[in-house]
Amino acid sequence: MMSARRLFPFDGALPNASIRRRIRYLTVASFVAVVVYLAVLNRPWAHLDNIPHIDILHHAPSTTSKHAIDKLALEAQVQFKQLLGKRSDTLEQAASRYRERRGRHPPPGFKAWFAAAKNADAIVVEDFFDRIHHDIGPFWALDPKRLRRMIKDEQHFIRVRDGKAWFVSDHLELRQPWVQLWTELVQEMMPNLPDLDMVLNVMDETRVLVPWEEMNRYVAEEQRKRRVFHPSEAITEYTKYQDEKRDDDDDDDDDESAIKVKWVSGEEHKYWDHYRVTCPPDTPGHNVSSLEKLNSPPTYPTHPMPFTVDGFIQNFTASTDPCLQPHIRGMHGTFIESVSMATTHSLFPIFSGCKLPRNNEILIPAGMILDSYDLFSGGESHGGDWASKRNEVVWRGVGSGGRHKDDNWWGFHRHRFMQMMNGTTISRLEDGGDAAPSFNLSDLAEYQTEMQRNGSLGKWVSSFSDVAYVNFECFPRQENGSCWYLDPYMELRGKIHMKDQYGYKFLPDIDGNSYSGRFRAFMRSTSLVLKSTIYTEWHEDRLVPWAHFVPFDNTYADIYVILDYYLNGHDDEARKIAEASQDWSEKVMRREDMMLYVWRLLLEYARVMDPSRDRLGFVDDLKD
Repeated sequence: MMSARRLFPFDGALPNASIRRRIRYLTVASFVAVVVYLAVLNRPWAHLDNIPHIDILHHAPSTTSKHAIDKLALEAQVQFKQLLGKRSDTLEQAASRYRERRGRHPPPGFKAWFAAAKNADAIVVEDFFDRIHHDIGPFWALDPKRLRRMIKDEQHFIRVRDGKAWFVSDHLELRQPWVQLWTELVQEMMPNLPDLDMVLNVMDETRVLVPWEEMNRYVAEEQRKRRVFHPSEAITEYTKYQDEKRDDDDDDDDDESAIKVKWVSGEEHKYWDHYRVTCPPDTPGHNVSSLEKLNSPPTYPTHPMPFTVDGFIQNFTASTDPCLQPHIRGMHGTFIESVSMATTHSLFPIFSGCKLPRNNEILIPAGMILDSYDLFSGGESHGGDWASKRNEVVWRGVGSGGRHKDDNWWGFHRHRFMQMMNGTTISRLEDGGDAAPSFNLSDLAEYQTEMQRNGSLGKWVSSFSDVAYVNFECFPRQENGSCWYLDPYMELRGKIHMKDQYGYKFLPDIDGNSYSGRFRAFMRSTSLVLKSTIYTEWHEDRLVPWAHFVPFDNTYADIYVILDYYLNGHDDEARKIAEASQDWSEKVMRREDMMLYVWRLLLEYARVMDPSRDRLGFVDDLKD
């Protein structure tokens, strides 16, 4: 076996021979990718049957079709195939691909983590964990001792000491049960975690917004500090936590007392003005302030967004980014008036179930999806076969999304969706009425169906849409779920249990106060998931839009043309994505996968918080 010293002859960089090998590898890989792509175009999916243990779509959309959705679905399948080709089957493969992608050794504990992943039959692709490194990376720019001091006074956290985990929280009876659910998940990893304190965000809303210029410096510093050092330098044991202040500590710089984090709150909860400082200076949202008045229909873009093709989303990540679409500040409750707000502009290590793309929390699976409550899962039922389902769209929920009032409700995203999916409302609008103050029918040709052009859009939507609130949740609250300013425009309908919603073919998923707690359950169903969001979650790197779900824009302007495509002549394409969604989510979104994701995340978190972090690493695979 080649010696470790020969593999790593220099500090701070890979040897020249390794660089040459990497260049050759990338050249060959690029050529192979092109060949594979061309082969796929001419011989769809025949060669995919040989991939072990993974079932994916075996039929591609017709390459002769000119519809944009067909092309997007084909591109998604190519992307998915390339992703699967990166699967690691051995510890050596996983560690090597980690170093190649991250520029560091894996953290100590990586071997036990990988063994657990293999035991759980998990699919290990290094790309699946990009989110972890995106979230943890900036903390490498801060001193670990300072980071530990920042979390000392926080009130809701999970503590791990000597291989045991428990939660610490004040007024627990007043909180969502998320703290307990997260703690139970962490306890499944014991005794494999090092000492750590894991601060939790128990609010719906996201919290940390570091200005772009500052975050840019942190990211650059993290990249500068990357180093694949010689294995003989490695430290393989994390530093134990000292929970008591040292008696002999007289140096102010070494003081272990808590550092107070400044939390900003506001009566008007104008979150956009805090969020936009995180936007790069060259993005449209950076210099645009919150809207002063919100008592008129929202302003739609006058042209399709650059992340679309023929009006359909091509880049889902960009489609979730408010910095690229400042019109969202008047079309989403998060930016109009959030339910609560406690924000800091300092980089602070806090874990959360979701965040906006420019927020700086550390993502973990949301507590809601860890709950076995069948309201969010449908229980053990995931729906029958596709042919037995109703060829309709169903949605039930409450008017959440922020504090909507009589003078701002026009811009709230859920209200817009309710009205846009109500055929009666659309028909009145087509007849020249003012029944739809929360939206306008798009003037863009890309979003106009034949039904809209001939004035029958409302009648058509009525034929398949069963979308309604079960409670308006207006502010201030009224009895019986009613709302005096919404009553003239919407009506409440009865609940439909989640397991009964699986009897419909189409399940739209939209944001509430933050993320939607239904998405994982929808993905595991046998129905087609239509997804719109400005939030990001832990699973984003393991799902491919148009292969596992259908994305739609946060203005919802494209919802009619998407449904027109699937309802009129493309039922089989809808079925294939629905089946692929269930199959894939049962492989990469299981509870075991959530546990493994958090386990690996906490190894990285414990390392970045460790005074010896620059030399902490797993190197067993490199020793003779």
